[in-house]
Amino acid sequence: MKYKVLLIGSGAREHSIAWRLNKSPLLNKLFCIPGNPGIAQIAKCHPIQIEDFLSIKKFIEEHKIDLVFCGPEAPLADGLMDYLSEELQTKTIFIGPKKKGALLESSKKFAKEFMYKYDIPTAKYKAFNSTELNKAIEYIKLMTPPIVLKADGLAAGKGVIISPTHEQAISEIEMMLKGKFGDASKEVVIEEFLSGIEFSCFVLTNGTQYVILPDAKDYKKIGEADLGLNTGGMGSISPVDFVDIELKEKIIQRIVNPTLYGLQNEQIDYQGFIFIGLIIVGNDPYVIEYNCRLGDPETESIMLRLDSDLIELLVACDNHTLDDYSLVINKQYAATIFLVSGGYPEEFEKGKVISNIPHDTHSSFIFHAATKQVEKQLVTNGGRVISISSLGSSKEDALQKSIEIANQIKYDGKYFRKDIGFDL
Repeated sequence: MKYKVLLIGSGAREHSIAWRLNKSPLLNKLFCIPGNPGIAQIAKCHPIQIEDFLSIKKFIEEHKIDLVFCGPEAPLADGLMDYLSEELQTKTIFIGPKKKGALLESSKKFAKEFMYKYDIPTAKYKAFNSTELNKAIEYIKLMTPPIVLKADGLAAGKGVIISPTHEQAISEIEMMLKGKFGDASKEVVIEEFLSGIEFSCFVLTNGTQYVILPDAKDYKKIGEADLGLNTGGMGSISPVDFVDIELKEKIIQRIVNPTLYGLQNEQIDYQGFIFIGLIIVGNDPYVIEYNCRLGDPETESIMLRLDSDLIELLVACDNHTLDDYSLVINKQYAATIFLVSGGYPEEFEKGKVISNIPHDTHSSFIFHAATKQVEKQLVTNGGRVISISSLGSSKEDALQKSIEIANQIKYDGKYFRKDIGFDL
């Protein structure tokens, strides 16, 4: 059977997923809602809003879609998969959890309670709502700085604050509980700070079976040497050198298996990806956060190293044959760097003309994140503009290939980090 696939999303993550889907001999036709100019080169894009569940349902029916893959978290948290599975009278494959499963990402409090209940190693914490400001302040005073504050709900990657002093933490908690992040910070999780090196683990599961994708590490800070403000991600590297067989076994036994057991025990119907943000403290892995989808910019590196047929893998997930599935992983390194707008992650201008984009090579690929076609010109349309991902014999080789292409692409205010993977 060949599959008509609908991919939902519009970023570089979705472009890299579309690129990998497009290589499958099982693909009949690839559609994307809403997509971007890069994705439009390999898929049929439709300008439907991802919040418009009814129009998405009608599109699936009209085009007889066999498989729906949701890239971003917001539609999942809003119940897109619940709606589609209830409304559609077809045997469509859905990749992305329902609303209850998406709580792992959409509620930091839920995720922490889940981890504590199933003995999954994580930082100590307490959660407070807007009526408990005084209790929150007293709890902060008992902690050793730095102190981590997390908005309970989705805050577009901006809801985590690390405060170096009690005074700053108290000031921040007051603003957060008074609506600094809108509804997302009606409740705030206060955590102890864990010191160590971070990386990401990606699991594809149907709730009982799973496969683990290549590990990766992303870089969030705007400045080189990880200085400055947080961003949506300035780049990623895969594999992560320090993730050896012993550490992988600890992750499986202490984190992945208990997570799957917890989902089953809570009767959470989960089909899709779980992103597990990890930190190594001493020699032991701790969970910083769960996401209910693939990460960005890690996906751009992972998709380069995933030599398995992605549609075949997703069908195996739905058919409950993942236990018999052997992933084929490219042994090369992948390095991704992001070109961003001048001023990002603070104020920046859109509409800058982009030129001199080279064609993909056998080892380097360009994925659009925030671009827009205006008449015959490609222009910037957001903070993170273009992702460049390359394969190489070493992380240095892969990074150098991406840097060479980054230097070729032109637009006013272009900025990127040249040190992705520096700490490995």
